[in-house]
Amino acid sequence: MKCPFCGTLDNKVIDSRLSQGGEVTRRRRECEGCARRYTTYERVEQVLPLVVKKDGRREPFDRMKILGGVRRACEKRPVSQESLERLVDRLERELVETGEKEVPSSMIGEKAMDALRELDPVAYVRFASVYRSFADLHEFMAEIAQLLPDGTPKRESSSS
Repeated sequence: MKCPFCGTLDNKVIDSRLSQGGEVTRRRRECEGCARRYTTYERVEQVLPLVVKKDGRREPFDRMKILGGVRRACEKRPVSQESLERLVDRLERELVETGEKEVPSSMIGEKAMDALRELDPVAYVRFASVYRSFADLHEFMAEIAQLLPDGTPKRESSSS
């Protein structure tokens, strides 16, 4: 492992721990050249399916693209970065477990929305509003109504 500070290849592992449900190994290293410490993460390389876009293009699955989308939906919401990482980890695992070589982008978007619905309803509505490109306010309100216990939007009562 190349030291990020001085570029030396000589280092020693000080500590190793499993994290993220045992799927990632966290290693604390010390450079033998400059004596600085740094952390590396090791995970099994998984063969993720290609993503088939709406227009038929195929591109590799991009974890950072999904993470960026859910992160934007959760801005200024009480959702931790760790929760978002777990959400994307779970989504990746589900994609690998399908065994498919290609998956439609719509399936990934739906899975992300389902996970956000459980995590934070406001973040879910934000993500859905971009993902589903609602044509008008009625479609948007119908989506919000599905989140409410009785299925109808609540209205503020005005007192005169």
